[in-house]
Amino acid sequence: MTKPLWLFLFLCSCFYTHVFAQEKYTLSGVITEESSNETLIGVTIAFPSLGSGVTTNEYGFYSITLPKGDYQAVVSYLGFRDIIQTISLDRDKKIDFQLAEEAEQLQEVVVTENVEKLDIRKPQMSVNTLSVGTIKKIPVILGEADVIKSILLLPGVTNAGEGASGFNVRGGSVDQNLILLDEAIIFNSSHLFGFFSVFNPDAIKDIKLYKGGIPARYGGRVSSVLDIFQKEGNSKEFKMNGGIGAVASRLLLEGPIAKDKAAFLIGGRASYAHLFLPLFDIDNTAYFYDLNTKINYKINDNNNIFLSGYFGRDVFGISDSFVNTYGNAVGNFRWNHLFSDKLFSNLSLIYSDYYYGLKLDFVGFNWNSGIRNFNVKYDLKHYLNDKLQVNYGLNNIYYQFNPGKIEPSNENSGILEEQLIQKYANELAAYVDVEHRLTDNLSLGYGLRFSYFNRLGQDEINVYANDNPVNFDPLLFIYQEADPISVATPGRNESLAQFTNWEPRLSLSYTLSEDSSIKTSYTRLAQYLHLLSNTASPTPLDVWTPSGPFVKPQLLDQYALGYFKSFSNDDYSLETEVFYKDVQNRIDYIDGANLIANNSIEQVILNGEARAYGLELLFRKNEGKFQGWLAYTLSKSEQRTPGRTINGTNTLETGINNGNWYNTPFDKTHDVSLFASYDLNEKWSFNTNFVYQTGQPTNYPVGQFEFQGLTVPYYGLRNEERLPAYNRLDVSASLTPRKNKNRKMKGEWVFSIYNVYNRRNAAAINFRRNDDTGANEAVRTSIFGIVPAVTYNFKL
Repeated sequence: MTKPLWLFLFLCSCFYTHVFAQEKYTLSGVITEESSNETLIGVTIAFPSLGSGVTTNEYGFYSITLPKGDYQAVVSYLGFRDIIQTISLDRDKKIDFQLAEEAEQLQEVVVTENVEKLDIRKPQMSVNTLSVGTIKKIPVILGEADVIKSILLLPGVTNAGEGASGFNVRGGSVDQNLILLDEAIIFNSSHLFGFFSVFNPDAIKDIKLYKGGIPARYGGRVSSVLDIFQKEGNSKEFKMNGGIGAVASRLLLEGPIAKDKAAFLIGGRASYAHLFLPLFDIDNTAYFYDLNTKINYKINDNNNIFLSGYFGRDVFGISDSFVNTYGNAVGNFRWNHLFSDKLFSNLSLIYSDYYYGLKLDFVGFNWNSGIRNFNVKYDLKHYLNDKLQVNYGLNNIYYQFNPGKIEPSNENSGILEEQLIQKYANELAAYVDVEHRLTDNLSLGYGLRFSYFNRLGQDEINVYANDNPVNFDPLLFIYQEADPISVATPGRNESLAQFTNWEPRLSLSYTLSEDSSIKTSYTRLAQYLHLLSNTASPTPLDVWTPSGPFVKPQLLDQYALGYFKSFSNDDYSLETEVFYKDVQNRIDYIDGANLIANNSIEQVILNGEARAYGLELLFRKNEGKFQGWLAYTLSKSEQRTPGRTINGTNTLETGINNGNWYNTPFDKTHDVSLFASYDLNEKWSFNTNFVYQTGQPTNYPVGQFEFQGLTVPYYGLRNEERLPAYNRLDVSASLTPRKNKNRKMKGEWVFSIYNVYNRRNAAAINFRRNDDTGANEAVRTSIFGIVPAVTYNFKL
């Protein structure tokens, strides 16, 4: 053997002995809240001497493998007292921690060590987390704490205005947001057409909004993921809390079924403002109610099971002649299993049902529609060592779409029963996701998701010439519905269309110092479901349709780059990001498209494209009596549908909007949000938020003509005009009486004023002819002016 080769093998042997043969052991466990045994998500377990650490997963579990030795561990979580403990790691150990709320601590714990800042070093970016405590502080309409209204104060998040349903993220539409409640899909997140959200803040444990750099375990939407986990219930003692507000009240009960082993949670909300309408001779009604439930049972140290559910309904009626009912119902059975101290698994069986119904007595029929899905998920998290974690799993969703069923409400209505053609589909996905710390300064997150969508057969489907359900008239320059040449009757076992997509994810974090880092990410996502809505704010009447022979799946490519810095030992933080999004196959609608009760929806839609880009800034103050944030977004959101080549010619169609880019209804050039909270003393605290947004794109008449004595307006290109800019200031004050200290039942009064300076923000501007003058005029429609409210919260 030559000397150079012998020397090379000797060095490799030494390297192996030093790096791989060094004794290492695994520390694992579960971290819970001391007072309730509630598991905590995202708790940091840091080892300052090693510059290493880990966070707990969605079920409070952590695992980290370190070299043999004695280490000081720092366990920290926002709003809880830190634990500093020396651990002798001479074998694999399982150590569970229980954290106490800061309000319960007797003296301040000061950490002088240079603890690893995992949020700076982690490659995950474009993620915002709000605590339930913060959500309850934010002043909102009618004094009811609201998850959706709270995330609207974050950069890159807007909606279509007051009373609008859902939310828009980075220029995306409402249907491009994946909303999960305990892993179950929520298809409509609004109560009372957008005035409230369906999420009861008392029942919520953790909220995360992913705007970019979305992990591979998520899929099916191309804009964002709002992941919400419900509380599990107190397994130590019975607790009760709730609130009585101006228009709604809520109550949450939780307690042990078997102490320290099993617990239950049940929470309900209901509005009652409609009960006062008869006093004003108003024969209408508008109310909502919902129910949150959960049971958890700890079988042993390695197995836990959970059963959770949500049920909500909205009812809106005009006398008895028109009644609209809609809402979500979900259920989830989950089994957590620990194969070893390094391998954690979760199996979920999920059912989700969104229902929409109309009772129309004045025309003599009832309307029922909705979407159901059955979801099986199996996820595993493998903690290979302190620098490498791997997530992988499978997911299968079966969908049933009911576009609508018409039934006569009485024998004399003259209405014939009709069922619009139901649609079926199956979505299968497999993924692997890796968190990899390459060096002290460089961390990677990379993964791959494979998705397969199968549009299943249905009772009938139209067949069109050249497979083109939309025709273009070159003489009139308009799109028209094509007449089918025949009707096919595929069976349920047949496949109408199949789509497969590889969805890579990559994110990178490079630490510039202990307090700053730069991050970048690339995300590829596929979306197979589409919400059919040609209004600025979707309504419950809008229906979902799956991709198929005439509707292609939406495909997103998103790029993001950010700079992150913390100041003064994390008292302040700054997050800046730029992003660019490109979406293929975004649905567009021909002029005059009718979407309601349309059995051939493919005749009025075209496949277009969309893009969005912008800058986001978020400056936070995280500690002290005065806390809050300032968020600013500068962005652009556009869409277009270029013309196709007319069959047999070299001529192009005009496309939508002459094939030019036009503003989407959710394009907001400037978006400024300010939230501030000040704790004056133990008795009083004050909160405020201010919002400013560029006006929403809209269409105004650009001229008019006379036809048979009628004045007919005509419009220009799409969304060229804008509503006036939106701005609003809200304030609230919370009073906690000092006598609460000596009482088991504790109370709190919250006084709030929404829209302090009574600005009449425009929800819409309509044009009409003045009957007195005969002149055309613009009329502004506003929903809310100044709205004061009082809420009483209590807990036992």
